[in-house]
Amino acid sequence: MRAPSPYRVCFVCTGNICRSPMAESVFRAHAEEAGLDGLVEVDSAGTGPWHEGEGADRRAAAVLADHGYEQRHIARQFQVEWFSALDLVIALDSGHLHELRALAPTPEDAAKVRLLRSYDPDADPDTLGGLDVPDPYFGGTEEFEACLEMIEAASEGLLDAVGAALDARKTPAAPAAPAAPRENA
Repeated sequence: MRAPSPYRVCFVCTGNICRSPMAESVFRAHAEEAGLDGLVEVDSAGTGPWHEGEGADRRAAAVLADHGYEQRHIARQFQVEWFSALDLVIALDSGHLHELRALAPTPEDAAKVRLLRSYDPDADPDTLGGLDVPDPYFGGTEEFEACLEMIEAASEGLLDAVGAALDARKTPAAPAAPAAPRENA
C-alpha cells in the first residue's frame, strides 16, 4: 500500500514577501515540532506577480530570525491550477480570501480557502479587520513583530485543524474536508 499524500497548506498574501512567507516559516516550524514533518507540506504565494523571484522582505526575514525561525523563500504568484493539489489555502486578510475564492474553479476549491486568524480563538471577528493580519510592508519593525504575533497565535489552532484532517484521512468513512474554525472565515 502506498503512503498517503502529504496534507498541503499554502499561505497567500499580496506580494509573497512579508505575511505569507512569515506564516509559512512559523507553521512549518510548528508542524515539524509536532512531528508532522513529511505529513504536511507548507508553502506560500502572493495574489500578484510584483515580487516574483525575490526573497522575503528583509524586515520579515530579520523578525523571523530574531525569533528562531528558519526562512528560505522565493516569492511567486498563486496559480489557479494549484487548487487541485492543495488541501488548505490560507488567506492572510479578507481581500485575499475573497480574491482566492473568486479564482477557485469549483465550490470545493473555494471551501479550501480560509482566513489564518479564524484559527486564533482570541481574534475578534466583530472588530474592524478582526480576522485580518494587517500588511506590515509600509511600517517598521513593530508592525512586523505584531504580524508575527498574530501568525503565531493562529498557528496552534491551524495545527489542530490540520491534525484533525490528517486523523480523518486515516478513517476510511471520514471526509478529508478542511476544518472550518468559524463561520464566514
